[in-house]
Amino acid sequence: MLIETLKALFERDLDKLIHEIELYQNESNIWITDKEISNSGGNLCLHLMGNINTYIGATIGGTNYVRNRELEFSLKNIPRKDLLASIKETKQVVNLSLDKITAAQLNAEYPLLVLEKKTSMMFFLVHLTTHLSYHLGQINYHRRLLDF
Repeated sequence: MLIETLKALFERDLDKLIHEIELYQNESNIWITDKEISNSGGNLCLHLMGNINTYIGATIGGTNYVRNRELEFSLKNIPRKDLLASIKETKQVVNLSLDKITAAQLNAEYPLLVLEKKTSMMFFLVHLTTHLSYHLGQINYHRRLLDF
């Protein structure tokens, strides 16, 4: 039951992320930073894709994804169509990866130490949904504040 809930939440919020990126009136505005806003909507999107593809795709799903976290925040001007394609690919990775998890694995320890202390797979997957939601809100705010 939890896996289906997680899949639904990831799908919902990744669909919202697609919508947010599509809503930028001017594609170049995706990459705007201003004053104390140090992360653009585009960089937050790249960060989310790196995070999900690392902790769900590579770690759980066994993909060959290799993360470069520094580039998530330094790359600029990636075309909107490429961001959207990455989000859509990530949605597939999430579903395929989460389908591999057994009930026993959910209660077992997540294989990587990411937070301050080891957690269960269940806890860490819920954490990832809240991380996605947090940055999705930042992207929404960024778009409404700086998309002119």
